[in-house]
Amino acid sequence: MKVLITYALAGGGHLRAAEAIFDFLKNNRQDLEVESADILAYSNPFFRFCYIRGYPVLVHYATIVWGFFFFLTEFSLTRWIGRKISTTINYLACRNFRNYLEKKDFDFIISTHFLASELAANLKLKNKIKSKLVTVITDFGVHPFWLSKGTDLYIAASQPTKDRLLNMGIEEQQIKVFGIPVSQNFNQAHDRNKLKFELGLDLNKFTVLIMTGSFGSGPLEKIACSLMNDAQILVVCARNKKLFDYLNKKNLKNIKVFGFINNSDELMAVSDIIITKPGGLSIAELLSMGLLPIFISSIPGQEMENIRILNSYGIGVFPKSLKQIKELVLELKNNPQKLADLKNKIAQVAKSDSCREISSVIR
Repeated sequence: MKVLITYALAGGGHLRAAEAIFDFLKNNRQDLEVESADILAYSNPFFRFCYIRGYPVLVHYATIVWGFFFFLTEFSLTRWIGRKISTTINYLACRNFRNYLEKKDFDFIISTHFLASELAANLKLKNKIKSKLVTVITDFGVHPFWLSKGTDLYIAASQPTKDRLLNMGIEEQQIKVFGIPVSQNFNQAHDRNKLKFELGLDLNKFTVLIMTGSFGSGPLEKIACSLMNDAQILVVCARNKKLFDYLNKKNLKNIKVFGFINNSDELMAVSDIIITKPGGLSIAELLSMGLLPIFISSIPGQEMENIRILNSYGIGVFPKSLKQIKELVLELKNNPQKLADLKNKIAQVAKSDSCREISSVIR
């Protein structure tokens, strides 16, 4: 049986979800012939450039513009226009991807990005491929672009995600609440004290992880400096080399600085709370680790919806100021029982076996 895991390299979450599924299937389903493909690698250069470069620019430097277009494409009176335009552009720009799908005619296509889902679904409706199409929604909310007639199954992050899909006209039998797939590294046991020792951390100090994705955006330095006298702080600067060099040069007490990392599961394991952006994959990973989030620097649209849904479970707050962030951290530090109660709520929301459950539908 041939299976394709497809994604778009625009925002790290879609790739991480695809990698998690791909690795699980390769390691646990020897009966499958599994391939992975970035749809943008099969698109024309200008389209690929706009997707890969345009999205980060909008969400980090023009959030108002991003929010405006997100609203237009979600609002019922205008979204059909946006969908019509985008569908036409996608069809023209991704001819090579359509040819690839037709040539391979996979038994299953598992997509972690709406662009790939849309193109595969259109080919199905035209009877050009016979693949079963599974769309893995990588946020807790659902933008209408995720929906494509011809999709066989939607993987939802939570019950509210499923409710949203039902309200948008998707049949119940087409939805499975399996959660957002994450790497198995986030599901395995970690020796917290051993990791703290290896990282040069104080075993007994309250530990705060500050991590906002691959761009290291947001007021990381200000937050770290405001908390350094009350906790030990781990700051992940990722690709923000300017911030990395600056913090390293200052050599502030109780602040440990990291660049681009591949062991975020270990940093989460040694931390008591995390201050982070509310991206879908980031939330799924920290939930699997049982780590309580404080959200900052959210972008309009999907990330605000992620916060709303997490709030409905009683976890994940979005403070409006540096002062509020510090107050929240100190409250959790000084009230271990409250922190423990909130972590119990996390355990009720986390879905750590998503990859295995997705694997179960491939038959």
